[in-house]
Amino acid sequence: MERRTIGAATLDVGAIGLGCMPMSWAYTGSRQRGEESLRAVHAALDRGSTLLDTADMYGPFTNELLVGRALKERRSEAFVSTKVGLLVGEQHIVANGRPGYVRRACDASLRRLQTDVIDLYQLHRADPEIPVEETWGAMADLVSAGKVRSLGLCAVGARSARRAGARLHDGTIRQLERVQQVFPVSAVEAELSVWSTEALDALLPWCAARGVGFLAAMPLGNGFLTGTLTPGEGFERDDLRARHPRFTAEMMAANQPIVVGLRRIARRHGLPGNAVTPAQVALAWVLAQGRHVVPVPGAKRERWVTENAGAAGLRLTPEDLAEVAALPGARGSWD
Repeated sequence: MERRTIGAATLDVGAIGLGCMPMSWAYTGSRQRGEESLRAVHAALDRGSTLLDTADMYGPFTNELLVGRALKERRSEAFVSTKVGLLVGEQHIVANGRPGYVRRACDASLRRLQTDVIDLYQLHRADPEIPVEETWGAMADLVSAGKVRSLGLCAVGARSARRAGARLHDGTIRQLERVQQVFPVSAVEAELSVWSTEALDALLPWCAARGVGFLAAMPLGNGFLTGTLTPGEGFERDDLRARHPRFTAEMMAANQPIVVGLRRIARRHGLPGNAVTPAQVALAWVLAQGRHVVPVPGAKRERWVTENAGAAGLRLTPEDLAEVAALPGARGSWD
């Protein structure tokens, strides 16, 4: 697989990563199977998808434990990204950016991941009660201690309060400019896909201008851009899409032209016996947004991991990219 570098530290990863969250968190619980997910992690490493993206809150904790089982055998082949800063209660999630907590959380993640060092340690969310510089300083101390190799920041959520007229990622950029004064940011993780392009406006250029890597979260639109979801089929109650306004039956039907467009491009690139899928076109589009961009599609089955990895070899033409740009915007967004 093509390799890409993240940040000024020139951290080397496969061009397509693996988001491990669906194996343990946020998606249909009845379809989460540990051994099947473990095979998916091994399949990703076999195909050069070396970046494994997890977080202590996924599960909580069980996702890191799962990834740790694979790392125990193949640590040298993997680039491990995990996150800190969010605590999960029974009915709520709260931020904790206190330096003492950050240090304890890192040690706990290292134990669960069965590794001596985390390649990329990301701040999941800033704690509104703690200056972000204090949290970031504690994370920088972990680099000095040899427990972490580099630091990253996850974008402020799409539904967070914003000033009237502000762009989606203005708050994230303000945070980045503050923490950059304390210790270099190696990567930013934020949503980017064919149907969620807001990061292209300011956040992606900010990263490119500073040599900061960009990890594209949800590059397949929570599964919608794969073309495998049926409008009206419904989701289990523990699936985040059951409450997402783009995944009502009405909005899924209204957004089908996006999938139709991706499928049309896929047919042009496919060969007899070697079909290209809408998901691969969607991932190739993300890859085309810059050499500093690494899509991190979530998957929990070997089949999907293999398909996603295959997108690294797909090169979209200028005509393809123009066709994607002309697709209708997604309806039913948070905003």
